[in-house]
Amino acid sequence: MKIRDLRSMSFEELQEQVHDMRAEIFNLRFRMTAHQLDNPLKIRDSKRSLARALTVIREKELGLIIDEEGS
Repeated sequence: MKIRDLRSMSFEELQEQVHDMRAEIFNLRFRMTAHQLDNPLKIRDSKRSLARALTVIREKELGLIIDEEGS
C-alpha cells in the first residue's frame, strides 16, 4: 500500500488496516511453516506495509504535516 493512500485515511481506518495487516502476517507465517506459501517475499512486503501504516499513525498522533509532493 502506498504512503499517499495511507495518509488520506482516517485514524480509525488506519488502526483497522494495522489490525488486518497483522492478521495477514500471522497467516503468511503460518502458511510458510506448513510449506504452503508460494512466495516468501510476501511476508517482507506485508511487514513493510505494516511499518508504513504505523508510521502514518505516529505522524497523526504527533500532528506532523508532511509534504506529500516529495513522497
